Amino acid sequence: LLLHTQVPARVTESFILSGYRFPDYSFLECLLSAFQPTNETGNFWTHFLAVFVFALSFLELFASWEPTPSFSDPFFYPLWTYFIGVFGLLLASSMAHLFNSMSLLVREICFFVDYGTISAYTVGSSLAYFYYIHPQATAAPANVSTDPWLVRSVGQAVSAPQPAPQRSLRGAGFFETLYIPSACLVAVICTLACCSTRRRWRRYRYFIRTFVFLLPFTVASAPIFYRLYAGPQNGTLAPFFYRHCFWLLASAVFNVSKIPERFSPGRFDIWGHSHQWFHCCTFMSILDELRMIKGEIRGLSAVAAAAAQLPLAASTLCSTYGVMFGVQCCIGGII
Repeated sequence: LLLHTQVPARVTESFILSGYRFPDYSFLECLLSAFQPTNETGNFWTHFLAVFVFALSFLELFASWEPTPSFSDPFFYPLWTYFIGVFGLLLASSMAHLFNSMSLLVREICFFVDYGTISAYTVGSSLAYFYYIHPQATAAPANVSTDPWLVRSVGQAVSAPQPAPQRSLRGAGFFETLYIPSACLVAVICTLACCSTRRRWRRYRYFIRTFVFLLPFTVASAPIFYRLYAGPQNGTLAPFFYRHCFWLLASAVFNVSKIPERFSPGRFDIWGHSHQWFHCCTFMSILDELRMIKGEIRGLSAVAAAAAQLPLAASTLCSTYGVMFGVQCCIGGII
């Protein structure tokens, strides 16, 4: 392991003085370094272990219903695209921190992919929000009144829809036509901006990388803002969303301030530096986001009761997996 003066300036991190791996590590040496105390060891484990915690929490949604719903049900397409986004984010982040010492070129590619998966995650969140937290609850399946797993999960039967007056919501046009395209466009722009910070604006790179994602967060959260302001909501939406925002804010503070290593350079080189806390806070925000989405799905009895009043749009392969695939192709082109 080397000091910050013994490695290229592009490899160093602010206030981290030691623990740097020697450039040109082999693939096997990178794998073994996961079990050695380097300044990347904690960065790797804080997101690699999170992969399994997230997967277990995600699958709990299906295990909690009797009978267990089909994983391939189109109703769950948006949920699976959200899973792909989070899984890709956590796995790419952990692998980037593990293998970035193979060469300077591999290092650049690793973190380009890392930034790209963050953007893809925001699109996955947007799809889940659109179909499950949409102000008009457009995720409700057309045959929701006879869906056995939904009826049993909410503990009551839902009567067949009866004709009712149509009601309109302000901003419905934006949600129906511009919300998902806007989320995709912003994701691509943010990927380009974050990747650019590795070549220029290095003095402000942490600030730019952190706050450039305020825009996708704002766009993606538009359905939640509307629901909290004027739309229908259940008892879990607001608490979990506020906790989600708190953890995101905490992660931003750690990433920008470089606390605690700023106050004691060299003391937190291996364990406890800001990027590890940034990872932990980010994952806590994801867990609360997942709980929020699961709470909305479990509360779809209200959506079923309103099915006759609201125009319904079912999720399809094209509108979920197709959107995610298209965004990832654009991000791949940027990388």
